[in-house]
Amino acid sequence: MSESVEVENEKTVEFILPDGSSKVYPAGATGREVVEGIGPGLARAAIALRVNGRLVDLMTPLNEGGALRVLTSKDPEALEVLRHSTAHVMAHAVLDLFPGTKVAIGPAIKEGFYYDFDKETPFVPEDLERIEQRMQEIVAADEPFSREEVSKAQAEEEFRKREDRFKLELIEDLPAGERLILYREGDFTDLCRGPHIPRTGLIEHFKLLSVAGAYWRGDAKREQLQRLYGTAFFSRKALEAHLRHLEEVKERDHRVLGRQLDLFSIQEDIGPGLVLWHPKGMLVRNLIEDFLRRELYKRGYQFVSMPHIAKVELWEKTGHFDCYSEMMYSPMDVDGQGYIVKPMNCPGHVLIFKSQTRSYRDLPLRYAEFGTVYRYEPSGTLHGLMRVRGFTQDDAHSFCTPEQLTDEVAELIGFVDFVLKTFDFDYKVYLATKPNDAIGGDEVWQRATRALEGALERLELEYELDEGGGAFYGPKIDVKLFDAIERQWQLSTIQVDFNIPERLDINYVDRDGEKKRVVMVHRALLGSMERFFGILIEHYKGAFPTWLAPVQARVLPVTDEINAYGQQVLDRLRSAGIRSELDDRSEKVGYKIREAETEKIPYMLVVGKKERDSGEVALRRRGEGDRGVCSLAEVIELIRRDVPEAVRASAEGI
Repeated sequence: MSESVEVENEKTVEFILPDGSSKVYPAGATGREVVEGIGPGLARAAIALRVNGRLVDLMTPLNEGGALRVLTSKDPEALEVLRHSTAHVMAHAVLDLFPGTKVAIGPAIKEGFYYDFDKETPFVPEDLERIEQRMQEIVAADEPFSREEVSKAQAEEEFRKREDRFKLELIEDLPAGERLILYREGDFTDLCRGPHIPRTGLIEHFKLLSVAGAYWRGDAKREQLQRLYGTAFFSRKALEAHLRHLEEVKERDHRVLGRQLDLFSIQEDIGPGLVLWHPKGMLVRNLIEDFLRRELYKRGYQFVSMPHIAKVELWEKTGHFDCYSEMMYSPMDVDGQGYIVKPMNCPGHVLIFKSQTRSYRDLPLRYAEFGTVYRYEPSGTLHGLMRVRGFTQDDAHSFCTPEQLTDEVAELIGFVDFVLKTFDFDYKVYLATKPNDAIGGDEVWQRATRALEGALERLELEYELDEGGGAFYGPKIDVKLFDAIERQWQLSTIQVDFNIPERLDINYVDRDGEKKRVVMVHRALLGSMERFFGILIEHYKGAFPTWLAPVQARVLPVTDEINAYGQQVLDRLRSAGIRSELDDRSEKVGYKIREAETEKIPYMLVVGKKERDSGEVALRRRGEGDRGVCSLAEVIELIRRDVPEAVRASAEGI
């Protein structure tokens, strides 16, 4: 960072521009004055600045020099500023249209913005249209955003006039003497750190999207507010592309498709966040688990199982009770002893390891479990299969020597790659390093991190560094997959753990006969069956590949008199291991075809008098239409060829 300097008794600051040149300005010059000094064209295009990595707006006085970059509408970071400002315009419009409404907070988020409101009556769809119209009027007025630095007392006075208890509460929580920032546009004022765009006229392309409930400050015991979501872009084209993307997301919603395809349900009688797997959904889950189970056996894993409850003392020993108590269900009394439903499987696997003396010859020792765990998630965060309170992890733990760690991690990464490619996913790898709250000394962290780096480099995998993103108990590798519409999902994880081996004294006997501390590696390939299943539904849009489809083929007789031949076809398909059904209802065949397409069945075998007489079928394939007449043997071979090579190979010899 450049130092402030004195020039003729005037304090100045020096800025270094991206091309390496520098500019000197009086200290306290606003961002707008700085940009105007660079050039009028850039000043007209400027949205905000990045000064020494900090995002600031053109209204902010700059008292320190350093690296400076001007952001225009072409910079992705400028979009955050535009959206934050659009949120303010939305709040302005709401207060104009619905006097007496109180505003809470309104930040920019990944794909848009929101603002929380305390309003006596619920917003309805027609309200969103009215708010948009009022926003257009505010935009057309092209009012400037202004920034004002005030004392805590001045801010309190401002919002006490408006009887704004939410802002007053936020102000009260701030330290005495702290300077606060007010932003104004037109007759709307809000407490805000910014930054904001120069004027409302830059907000041209926006859309309000939905209304949801939200608790004040995320506390379920506090006021329930109404959250208005919206989005904004610098161009009409970008906005329209995003709205098309949202429509695609809506069409892929696993909650809707899960109901339409009769895969799962979450019912009030069971409780929020607890999943009922229906026959077709359970069939798909079993296919996934069977595939993984075969691969786990091939790779030297041993299956174990931990009870669903365990004594409170166990969770205290492992540290889970201290670190995760807010996510754990309350203890239950059993014979005067406290028990907790398990939030994790690892303590059980450790106790199995410790049940006998282990030698270095036994290592690496790999335990796996499809273990169902239970964690409390606030009701407002629950979301179909993606965020639940009871879920089954494809959990595994490796116990190895320090010397084996790189090899073990390399094997695990290879396993992750194999599984994700089998399900047609591309992915990105992240190496997460030591966080501020880490346990264990620098030496063991460095050794473990080098082992993870070594495994990634051996496999020639590109990865991004996630500085400080490791777990408190050790570094980790996280894998994020991309679905069919390029959304990123956190999925597989490989984590080195220093915590549990120390707390539970996990050792092995080394070559020299001495006890040594074992290295413990947590890993999950899919994370949880529930969340992975939800991702799969949305990735495939409910149209599972043939090998995962609950029903691979449906036989469709043209008339009732062909039902007997349809049954013969069904019997032959089933004897060949094809998951199939017969639709022998007295309905027109066109209706039967449309229903099979709606249910996303991969193969439809239409049979009429001609097919019965020739012993053939008229084949239709999902999304492709009529494929012509062929023998049943050809159909069976087609379906078998649809199974990925990796899945076929995994079944051999098991």
